[in-house]
Amino acid sequence: QVQLVESGGGLVQAGGSLRLSCAASGRTFSGYTMAWFRQAPGKEREFVAGNSYYGSTYYADSVKGRCTISRDNAKNTVYLQMNSLKPEDTAVYYCACAPWTSVRSNKASYEYWGQGTQVTVSS
Repeated sequence: QVQLVESGGGLVQAGGSLRLSCAASGRTFSGYTMAWFRQAPGKEREFVAGNSYYGSTYYADSVKGRCTISRDNAKNTVYLQMNSLKPEDTAVYYCACAPWTSVRSNKASYEYWGQGTQVTVSS
């Protein structure tokens, strides 16, 4: 069993930055592929970025060049640095993980989810 706890969300003006964190329980964090998803009101949950257990990273086209996913295996934590934020980035951001797999953009591939953290970007 893995527990994920997100933090770092908040209200920011367009053009600003936020860094989201996701702390994971468990002793095999290094073997998990980690991902961030987001869900805006009335929309489906969508893939934002992923970091595989072997270090590959992938991004949705909508955030490519503005977001960076990274991980610290010693701290069991994955981060999402978001820059040049836009109002359309407003959503609840969720951390998810799956063991020993490549990064997938479909949410069904992930076994464990956090509760989410709200990001609001004002124009």
